[in-house]
Amino acid sequence: MNTKFLKMPVMKDSNIVKIAVQMSEKVPQLIEFNQRQPLTAIIQELCSGWGVSDPDQYALQFSETNDENYITEKNRNEIKNGSVLKLTFSPSTTAHDILQKLNSGTVEDKSVAFEKLSNLSRDVTFALEFINKQGLALIISSIEGGKSKGNMLAHSLISFMELMDHGIVSWDILEPHFINKIASYVNNQSIAQDPRIIQISLSILENIVLNSSSGKYALVEKEVTYPNLVMHLQSSNQVIQQNAIALINALLLKADFAKRKSVAATLYSKQVRSVILSNVIQSSPGGVGAEMAHQFYVLETLTLGLLEQRMHTKMDPQDQDAHDKIKELRRIAFDTDGYGTGGDGSARRQLGVFAKDYKKLGFKYDINPALDFTETPPGMLALDCMVYFARNHPCDYTKVVLENSCRADEHECPFGRTSVELCKLLCEVLHIGEPPSEQGQNFHPMFFTHDHPFEEFFCLCIVLLNKTWKEMRATTEDFVKVFSVVKEQITRALACQPASLDKFKTKLQILTYSEITNLWQQERTSREEWESHARPIVELKEQITPEIMELIQQQRLGFMVEGTRFTKYSQRGQRIKDKFWYVRLSPNYKMFHYGECDEKSVPAIEELPNKLAVVDIKALVTGKECPHMKDQRGRKTTHQLAFSLMLDSVELASLDFVAADEEIFDYWTDGINALLGNKMLSKKTENDLETLLSMDIKLRLLDAEGVDIPQDPPPVPPNPPNYDFCYDSK
Repeated sequence: MNTKFLKMPVMKDSNIVKIAVQMSEKVPQLIEFNQRQPLTAIIQELCSGWGVSDPDQYALQFSETNDENYITEKNRNEIKNGSVLKLTFSPSTTAHDILQKLNSGTVEDKSVAFEKLSNLSRDVTFALEFINKQGLALIISSIEGGKSKGNMLAHSLISFMELMDHGIVSWDILEPHFINKIASYVNNQSIAQDPRIIQISLSILENIVLNSSSGKYALVEKEVTYPNLVMHLQSSNQVIQQNAIALINALLLKADFAKRKSVAATLYSKQVRSVILSNVIQSSPGGVGAEMAHQFYVLETLTLGLLEQRMHTKMDPQDQDAHDKIKELRRIAFDTDGYGTGGDGSARRQLGVFAKDYKKLGFKYDINPALDFTETPPGMLALDCMVYFARNHPCDYTKVVLENSCRADEHECPFGRTSVELCKLLCEVLHIGEPPSEQGQNFHPMFFTHDHPFEEFFCLCIVLLNKTWKEMRATTEDFVKVFSVVKEQITRALACQPASLDKFKTKLQILTYSEITNLWQQERTSREEWESHARPIVELKEQITPEIMELIQQQRLGFMVEGTRFTKYSQRGQRIKDKFWYVRLSPNYKMFHYGECDEKSVPAIEELPNKLAVVDIKALVTGKECPHMKDQRGRKTTHQLAFSLMLDSVELASLDFVAADEEIFDYWTDGINALLGNKMLSKKTENDLETLLSMDIKLRLLDAEGVDIPQDPPPVPPNPPNYDFCYDSK
């Protein structure tokens, strides 16, 4: 009898990966990299294999074009099977060598050293070594000296920016002389400069304004003039345009109200607006990029935010200017310059006539219209808009007022009351008074086409309101209903992002009351839910809910397989401008693939260098529990959209995300919970479950259409007295 011994399969050690290691002028080595073995021991073995002495002076480094970071105990887990590494001089040795060349090398040596430094400074390990050896101080001194030009200057500025981005050193260390020098690169437009110098200089000044004390802001604000920044908006380089807008936003954020108002007046002047429209907004055929859209959103939010003060200001009974404005509204509407004021009787007659006119104007308090402007919001902003409408569009104004004041029925539209309410609605729609969001990108190009965009916006909307009121044949009892329609008309027109106020007006003309009614009816039909509480329906829902939840789970996992682009955030929760990364789930749901990308590319899964096994995920945390959202120091951030994967690993504690919107946040947190075997708890899951349940039940009950389903099942009849009966078919 022959006995066969079965050979047991050899279990692979998950801590060992097979990699290649290169070294200049040496034959590459193929090794098994043990994640548990100290890096110093691995480097020593590699040096022995190549016959290289002094292994302490060497370190391992990634060799990808977009990733040349040094390998440390913290990031060694990123090494995967098939990785190609290179053995090179350690960060300490390299930093010492670069500093030596910068101090005593030739011009060519310095140029090469700065170029190498600009690449290595992105690595925090090297940055720490270089800064500890007083390298940052040397760069600052070199820039202040002004000896570097052209390519060397560009690389020195890039190196400085990369080193400061790590947050190792405070921006407050910078002296006025350095700031003046950087500002000179922005202001000096008489000679042609390397675009990189202007790009980085603008970015450095933005960071000084945002991250240092108020004294530094005042210095930047003094050195860099707004006309010079506007000149950079005419550049053909989109990054220069983007950084110029970002610096303007930073200066606006730190400015006091008076200064901000003055700057806004400059930015909304016809000359500057035409530059912004023709050179930036309209010059991009496919629309502006994501980062530029964010900067315009911030600019729009800050400038419209100047209206907040008037929006929250009640009318002062002693404010003669405000009383004169109210009288001006009456005078323009009824073309009467006043009445005699010769005596008490004349004054009383005048007061009586004024009260009648104020009633025709539609004020709630016709005896004393000033009381109409005591509610905040909109406060005095409503009066400002009404007077602007009367002065700048007198024909439309008198038409709106006289059409309603001469009506004999109850369908007149009260101009005063509706204007106050409309102004309040517009402030709500445009989020006036709210700080800009870090993820916001929704701006309105039409607001850059006029010196007084909000007031013109109000003028178009008050004409629309009057038109809609007539179409609805509304009375004062229908006030709320009319405004719900008007709000829908305005928000739908804004959603199209019209390029000009004229196009916005055209869109409003299309969105009539009947059109809005039809749209609402279609949407109501499409989202109608089955709300029956009959027991058979409830039991049917319970039966099919697990199937629906499985379907939702598959959709979430499919969404993660397709992948999502996320904005990069620093470990301190700060948004990194113009930096993105892409994350995909593998089709077998076992591995996350991620890596850097630009704002438009959609990398394939093979192009993403980093991997994370799902089994290594210990937990999912959201909001302020995320590691990158804990150290906020009072900053306003989008922690509601933040989530982190807590890992069961010493090298990498967590993988941190900030979603672009609530839908992406819900999809990813649902999908991760599904992978971890947890319940999907997002609002999106609840909504999807309700929608799909409603559709499924309607399909199942098509045959029962028209049949009344009882609340309770019919009672079972009692048993017959006997079963001695049959049915004879003959």
